[in-house]
Amino acid sequence: MLSLVHSAGFCGIEGFPVVVECNQKNNLQGFELVGLPDLAVKEAKERVRTACQNSGYPFPYSRITVNLAPADRKKEGSVFDAAILCAILHSAGTIRRDISLDGKCIVGELSLSGKLRGVRGILCMCASAKEHGFREFYAPAENAKEAAAVGGITVYAVENMRQLVEHLNGEKLLTPMEQDSAAFSVRADKYEADFFDVRGQSMAKRAMEIAAAGGHNILLIGPPGTGKSMLAKRLPTILPPLTFAEAIETTKIHSVAGTLPEDVSLLSVRPFRAPHHTMSPVSLVGGGVNPMPGEVSLANNGVLFLDELPEFPKQVTDALRQPLEDRRVTITRANGRVTFPCSFMLVGAMNPCRCGYFGHPTRRCTCKPEEVKRYISRISGPMLDRMDIQIELPSLSYDEISAPDERAERSEVIRERVTAARAFAQKRMEGRGSAVFCNAQLDAAGIHEFCVMDAQASALLKTAYERMGLSARGYDRILRVARTIADLAGSENICAPHIAEAIQLRSLDRKYWS
Repeated sequence: MLSLVHSAGFCGIEGFPVVVECNQKNNLQGFELVGLPDLAVKEAKERVRTACQNSGYPFPYSRITVNLAPADRKKEGSVFDAAILCAILHSAGTIRRDISLDGKCIVGELSLSGKLRGVRGILCMCASAKEHGFREFYAPAENAKEAAAVGGITVYAVENMRQLVEHLNGEKLLTPMEQDSAAFSVRADKYEADFFDVRGQSMAKRAMEIAAAGGHNILLIGPPGTGKSMLAKRLPTILPPLTFAEAIETTKIHSVAGTLPEDVSLLSVRPFRAPHHTMSPVSLVGGGVNPMPGEVSLANNGVLFLDELPEFPKQVTDALRQPLEDRRVTITRANGRVTFPCSFMLVGAMNPCRCGYFGHPTRRCTCKPEEVKRYISRISGPMLDRMDIQIELPSLSYDEISAPDERAERSEVIRERVTAARAFAQKRMEGRGSAVFCNAQLDAAGIHEFCVMDAQASALLKTAYERMGLSARGYDRILRVARTIADLAGSENICAPHIAEAIQLRSLDRKYWS
């Protein structure tokens, strides 16, 4: 008897449908699993056999052949266990043969007791099932809430195989999992951290606001204790709220990586990733035999914070250059290519020298001049060019630390200005073919079209270009930052004050690398 059951797999963050075909012959005993399975799929044979018996169903004494179609695509992981057992039971008649399983997509790993265990990438597979016209999606109970976030498809939470078989036979029907709209509609706007907590550093706060409004990368330089890490951790609190499309894309990545927090079906806040400087290039950009997303992808639509930037190996920091430009990472292996999105804001923090007190007004620097230069030069020129904003944080006096800052603003107030600036920019870019969400993503044509300067602004930028020895990329970065400053001011054109402030935010080019 031939039986067909539908399941799904994933590659990168994209799901794809899989047809589980099962055929049984009564003349011999055996169990063959074909269709380009990896080792984890091949091991499903013993899990399926034992789970079937422990669920109270006899395992067919016959020659069983299971094919995972399409046969030319690699099948990885344990997500097909439940579908394989359903195909076997449907072929044997345990699941009634007169019942059609068309329109139903079944995923889940089986334990030896017959319980369905959660799997990675459930959101990707459910989204793919919806796109391919499936009406029902059966997922392990611990993943069902995540799958239901897709919407537009009926999701059932399955505890064990007996529960699934009884539902398919129409004996004890499962209750559909409702979409948890509150997981996204009720936003976590009240963060534990707030910009109000940061004392002093008004210029750095202004730089962070500009960076958030335009999606710009920013480098913070200053001695220890000046608030570099505090500012970086508070950057997500002033970014605009995630859109639903961004939330789905970001949740897909964390679902595939297995880093989605428990009881969270859909990420509603922008991610903040702060890896240690001992990380490898693969853990940063992604990779492995079965490619997995790295830190740059886990920070997608959020912030990637690299503290002590010169301590990162040069091979690691240079690996960031291509993702920063393309906003995606393509990992090529012998069996195919996988692309992960990585549209993130990069925040780097560093000391001015190894001891951290070069230029400090009261602490003595113990580094020699050549050691200072060697420490700074650990960051390559091309990498520095990609930091739109470079700001130096001075050490704080006792009065600045102890006295309340009457000018301090809460993150909510800053976020309103940032959101308004992005809306101002988005309205200007309406009708443009490419999807540009902030000024940092403007290409050469976009800069030419939208970064219009008056005569004074053009003359000022020309002088700065010649005196600071900027590269063409540095020129473009100043224009993008100036465009963001103009958006915050509600100005259609870029004026001289906007260029002047943008140049001031890159003055470290001249100070350290000239």
